[in-house]
Amino acid sequence: MIGPGTTAVVTGGSSGIGAATATELARRGAGVVVVGRDGRALGDVAVPLGGRVCVADLAEPEAADRVAGEAGDVDLLVCNAGVGWAGRFAEMPPEDIDRLVRVNLLSVLHLVRAVLPGMLRRGHGHVVLVSSIAGCMGVAEEAAYSASKAGLHVLAGSLRHEVAGRGVGVTVVFPGVVDTAFFDRRGAPYPRRRPRPVPAERVARALVAGVERRRAEVFVPGWLRLPARLRGLAPGPVDALQRHFG
Repeated sequence: MIGPGTTAVVTGGSSGIGAATATELARRGAGVVVVGRDGRALGDVAVPLGGRVCVADLAEPEAADRVAGEAGDVDLLVCNAGVGWAGRFAEMPPEDIDRLVRVNLLSVLHLVRAVLPGMLRRGHGHVVLVSSIAGCMGVAEEAAYSASKAGLHVLAGSLRHEVAGRGVGVTVVFPGVVDTAFFDRRGAPYPRRRPRPVPAERVARALVAGVERRRAEVFVPGWLRLPARLRGLAPGPVDALQRHFG
């Protein structure tokens, strides 16, 4: 259970899902460490919660070990940091591909590797990987982003097998469209009328509930589980429907 004495590290903690998750965890008494590049924005989140700030650019190779070192014994790791890019993949600059994969996937691999041995040694802990419905379905003009988020999905499954019976849980969260600054930062607004974006706080509540209930997967909103499962059963028809309604 999450409560006093729990140390929770939340990446991408300065806004959106990360800030909302840090707030939700602090409400339960956890000590939160918010990680990101903007120290002032991180402080705006952490200080009212009595939490700590860790300024780090997760795209840098040494960042994971530094975050783990500053955080100490980590009971809950929430890997939420991510960047997006919208446009045709053939026109995506190579440097943008590299940064996106470093932040969305490689940084997660390194950070989990840095904190997991301690969790296993202590016999308890939980890792949360914030993926995306784009990692299940694939989204036009978001090829690199979808691929990076799909990697988190498979990583979670692999880790779950490795840590089974050793006191460590692994949860992967699949948000749909969320009302955050993500679209502004990637330089392209959300183009559809439906589905409507959900509040970041809703994702945070579902994420924390998933940890407390030791769930393997959390979809937000919950109805997204259906198209994700259908695509596994009938990828051709589902892809056709995506193209028709996208």
